[in-house]
Amino acid sequence: MLTALAIRDVVLIEALELEFGDGLGVLTGETGAGKSILLDALGLALGDRADSGLVRRGAAQAVVTASFDTPHADGAIAALLSDNGFDVDPGEPLIVRRIVKADGGSRGFVNDQPASAGLLRDLAQHLVEVHGQHDDRGLLAPAGHRALLDAFGRCRAGGVAAAHRAWREADDALAAAREQVEAAARDRDYLDHAVAELKQLAPEPGEEETLADRRRAMQRAEKVADDLAALDTWLGGSDGGLAQLRQAARALERIADAHPALAEALAAVDRAIDEGSLAEDSLVAARHALAFDPRTLEEDETRLFDLRAMARKHRVQPDDLAQLAADMAARLATIEAGEEGLAALTAQVAQTRAAYEAAADALSAERHAAAARLDTAVAGELAPLKLDSARFRTVVAPLSEEQWGAGGKDRVEFEISTNPGAPFAGLTRIASGGELSRFILALKVALAEEGGAATMVFDEIDRGVGGAVASAIGERLARLAERTQVLVVTHSPQVAARGRGHFYIAKSSDGTVTRTGVHALDEGERREEIARMLSGATITDEARAQAERLLEAA
Repeated sequence: MLTALAIRDVVLIEALELEFGDGLGVLTGETGAGKSILLDALGLALGDRADSGLVRRGAAQAVVTASFDTPHADGAIAALLSDNGFDVDPGEPLIVRRIVKADGGSRGFVNDQPASAGLLRDLAQHLVEVHGQHDDRGLLAPAGHRALLDAFGRCRAGGVAAAHRAWREADDALAAAREQVEAAARDRDYLDHAVAELKQLAPEPGEEETLADRRRAMQRAEKVADDLAALDTWLGGSDGGLAQLRQAARALERIADAHPALAEALAAVDRAIDEGSLAEDSLVAARHALAFDPRTLEEDETRLFDLRAMARKHRVQPDDLAQLAADMAARLATIEAGEEGLAALTAQVAQTRAAYEAAADALSAERHAAAARLDTAVAGELAPLKLDSARFRTVVAPLSEEQWGAGGKDRVEFEISTNPGAPFAGLTRIASGGELSRFILALKVALAEEGGAATMVFDEIDRGVGGAVASAIGERLARLAERTQVLVVTHSPQVAARGRGHFYIAKSSDGTVTRTGVHALDEGERREEIARMLSGATITDEARAQAERLLEAA
């Protein structure tokens, strides 16, 4: 509910602070007093286009602040604020502020936190509905008629949304699987050849490193083989070093007792023979250790080169060939098992579609029943509003399959025929300004129990009517105000008399500056204003008496 509106430097308003209560509030004043400025200011606070022409001449900026009583209790508003990073405590009012500079540009705030104009417009959908003769939103937008009918008829649309989501998910899964199978099938010849090739090669993880190490070892052995052969000749051959040492030892043995030095020489030669024998044994061990079969080297090199060539062909590392073979085999298996999997997914799509259609058909039946009740309710409101020749109907028509969605299979639109025999058409294509406002009121009264925005504003809904029709409009506005806050700009004394709060809008001038002001009327002032509305510039006693009767009747 709108609790307060503060306006500074907007067109003719220098400074203004208004407080609003619940129920029906009426705004009256002479033509040209500036009643539209209030609505423009409220619209500015709620995200309407910022026009620097709204800034009062000579002022640097215009500021409008609108306060609302705990609107975040509404789930949609709470979610909207939370999604945009706003934290509003329970019980705290929501304060929306908009600043427009004279040189262009604007800033918005929600509870003193910067907010975009888009967020203000989104909030406005839940806070205030403005209905005027040129209103092209709210009830006049066919896009919202289905939701309004569902709320009026308490139609169970949630199950349809869930069923539609399940159907779409199943359909998406089928499409993805079909695309995967088709893509794999296009590559089948390639996969068959590649898998056969990899299967024949049979690569193993780590095999490339093992082969490379063995090849390096055999290549080293090949390089030292000639040196080992020479060493064997030098050391152990028939003319080698050890043979010479042994021959020298035998000669020394024959003459060693001739002199002590010869005995020492023999001992040294024996030691050399021992060390030489040890060296010979080590050379034999090394020769055995480094021995290799040249065919093994050739086979290992061939295997290593085959692995590396296959890796280059598939642009992977040699160690990844085994996994690549497994992946390609799995893709082939997918092709082979694809038809069976697609059949299961196709059955799931059919099942979820059937569930959606059943839920949507049930919802359609509820909508048709609700439409009949709404048509009856609106029809009961038309005659008192001087629309007795008009007819109203709620069209529930099937959508094409391409248009089915979470909201079901129906298109819903409110249509009217203003004269007997005239065709039905949408509200904006048929109704005149005054008729349109009264149709909106009739619809709002019929839909009142299902709520809407916390505040409704009607701009001159009674234009061009009077007497009993104006009284009927006032009675319906008052009835609507029992469930929600209603503000109405009116020229009708019958409507004004129904108000719980009454604001008088007047324009004054000191010869230099013209200003618009708003004054909350007490009971006596209110009676005088209604009498003025009845009689014009000169208020007569008869007008005052009539005003008193209207107030008493209200």
